[in-house]
Amino acid sequence: MPILEQARPILAKEGIDLKIRRFQDYILPNTALASGDIEANYFQHVPYLRSVLKDHADDKSYTFVSAGAIHIEPIGIYSKKYKSLKDLPKNGRIIMRDAQAEEGRILAIFEREGVIKLKPGVNKVDARIADVVENPRSLKFLANVEGPLLPQMFNNGEGDAVVINANYAIDAGLNPTKDPIAVESGENNPYANIITVQKRDLNKPEIKALVSALHSREVQDFIRRKYKGAVIPVSQ
Repeated sequence: MPILEQARPILAKEGIDLKIRRFQDYILPNTALASGDIEANYFQHVPYLRSVLKDHADDKSYTFVSAGAIHIEPIGIYSKKYKSLKDLPKNGRIIMRDAQAEEGRILAIFEREGVIKLKPGVNKVDARIADVVENPRSLKFLANVEGPLLPQMFNNGEGDAVVINANYAIDAGLNPTKDPIAVESGENNPYANIITVQKRDLNKPEIKALVSALHSREVQDFIRRKYKGAVIPVSQ
């Protein structure tokens, strides 16, 4: 990942050799962390982490915590047929990634645009498709596609709209700030990508140094220059 590559020389000055492994799915990074093959991973947000920990509640190797939030990748809704969510047709098909932890994030965009309403009092982060109580267009939310396939489905004109995470959009040559018909807000966004570690490693000097490097002005300026709003740095 280019962001981690930017942190490498900063860490080298402190005598830390950052080794980077790239994974092709959302399962293996946590499996590798649980087994001790890696000391940290950098791909998930807190709501996703919570769902993983819930699924592995009886597994003592899954004592994961966040060491710090690094950046936000605002999720976008793309369509080759319509210019806004309010233009979507009756019984329109919305193709989504097969991840429950993303459902509330996506539905919040549709509610913000006045297309649906969620159950009163439901926490947006925890919302699920079943929590939609008003849906005048009878939109069909189809959360059954693997993330990397979403840009291909969009390019093939499948569905009436396709929800694509910024990382997949960028890899497919899409512009996550200009191409979507709707984009989630970056303000007060709980979906920042985090450095995840085992709880016992949280205070290790090399983990603290990694987070500090990723929060440095050099790395954050790089994120702003390279991604031009498609990826937003955070410092917390």
